[in-house]
Amino acid sequence: MPEPAAADPWSALTPEGVAAALGAAALGAAALGAAVTDGAPRWWLSGGAALDRFVGAPIRDRENIDVSTIPAHLASVIAGLPAGLSAWVGQDDDEPLIAWAGADPASDIQRVLVRDDARGVWVLRINVEDGAARAWMYRRDPRLQVPWDAAVIDRDGIPTGAPEIQLVWKALRPRPEDDVDKDAVLPRLSPEAVTFFETALLRIHPHSTWSIHVRSPVFPARPSWNRRPGAGA
Repeated sequence: MPEPAAADPWSALTPEGVAAALGAAALGAAALGAAVTDGAPRWWLSGGAALDRFVGAPIRDRENIDVSTIPAHLASVIAGLPAGLSAWVGQDDDEPLIAWAGADPASDIQRVLVRDDARGVWVLRINVEDGAARAWMYRRDPRLQVPWDAAVIDRDGIPTGAPEIQLVWKALRPRPEDDVDKDAVLPRLSPEAVTFFETALLRIHPHSTWSIHVRSPVFPARPSWNRRPGAGA
């Protein structure tokens, strides 16, 4: 049987299928920040799956499904996969994948793909995010921290990444499909969540195309954003 490649086809699990495969996940600051000593490892829906869960319906078609965990819990998440599912490590789509058993646990693993071996398809992507005992931390910029009980919320029994945080992840280099997600989610956010998103956007990703549309007295827009018709170049 040939080695799997990141470009192989997907048949993504549903959120309910993910919960069945990974088992129950505890919520809470101490549990999420500590290494697994007993009980379930910690994971949560992330990316587009989290946004769909927040909205209550699919925003658009998605090829894959994401969950996230933290480094201290990754091995336990993988160990709990049902028989017939295998885990493969690869940071970039064009590099060879390494079977989990052959991966260096001390390396900076950021992504694990889960494969249904019988069908030869990918079913789940596991992203490794950062966190401390009391707070989730943005992997791209640790200045952005959110208490665990706000960063991961319960949506009908499935732990789900807060939608405003998922939008921050998408803001670095938003694609047209990310614009669709943002436009579906942003009107549904609470005023506090909108403030968080806009503040994080301007502090962490000020050059994002999404930042152009944000105005704040604390983070004034650049002159080029507000240029009047007829003004000089």
